[in-house]
Amino acid sequence: MKARKRRAVKKKADLQRLVTEKTNAASTDFDCRSSVEIAHIINLEDAKVAGAVARSLPQIATVIDWIADALAKGGRLIYVGTGTSGRIAALDAAECPPTFNTNPKMVQFVMAGGSKALAEATEASEDSRALGRHEMAKRKPGRNDVVVGVAASGRTPFTIAAIEYARSQGAKTAAVTCNRKSPLERAAQVAIVAEVGPEVVAGSTRMKAGTAQKMILNTLTTGAMTRLGYVYGNLMVNLHLKNEKLAERGIGILERAAGLTREEAHKLLNAARHSVPVALVMAKSGSSRADAARALQRSCGNVRHAIELAGR
Repeated sequence: MKARKRRAVKKKADLQRLVTEKTNAASTDFDCRSSVEIAHIINLEDAKVAGAVARSLPQIATVIDWIADALAKGGRLIYVGTGTSGRIAALDAAECPPTFNTNPKMVQFVMAGGSKALAEATEASEDSRALGRHEMAKRKPGRNDVVVGVAASGRTPFTIAAIEYARSQGAKTAAVTCNRKSPLERAAQVAIVAEVGPEVVAGSTRMKAGTAQKMILNTLTTGAMTRLGYVYGNLMVNLHLKNEKLAERGIGILERAAGLTREEAHKLLNAARHSVPVALVMAKSGSSRADAARALQRSCGNVRHAIELAGR
């Protein structure tokens, strides 16, 4: 019992030493401020986030390359996290299919507490190393996978154990944290650390830390998908036209990318059986729908490479 109590005291002391848990001098007497003052303070602190992320761009670029290489080989990007960090990771994974028309299995998430934890707090599960290892083991990570652990504190047992297991199975592993020299940083091969400093509301890492994590994960998946050729120029050409808004977006993409009129773009999209990538390859290379489709298959969906292949 005494040993357990000592561990609890040490754990509390360790937590209080984290930068993300410290009090922020900029928000002293925060509860006495007016609404406009509150908004101003939060806004000034949020402005620091991009700079903190920028300092980790070399590490971010390394992980982008890992992810692009893994996905090109049929592997996966698997996020793992708990609480706010897990929810942010789940959101990024969920947004990849509608943005890039990818298979939902390509980018996955492991969340402490499961899908239920996306809507309800289940923080107790984040303390279980056994559960983190078990949940990651169910995904059978391997050499073709990249596993990214997301934790503002960098000390979440569930996430650390999941990363350790994935690494032991040959997967490439990365940590996304907001505190340096954390256990999660030590567990992973590459650490992306965004030191955003103390939160406006002390310890509320859904604020600056959460914003930093969202920015980093956006950059990882957008960078990887762009490297795979699912973006042409700066246009997300690999979208699936599931509703009226997306159909209009597809027409607009063809207008801008191929220099077509709206009528020409609409006609071409129909000829391409409503596939924007096929239509764009047809427009840029002068090829038939069948040849454009074959070129995309040969290029593994890379639109720019498909245009080059179809034009030969």
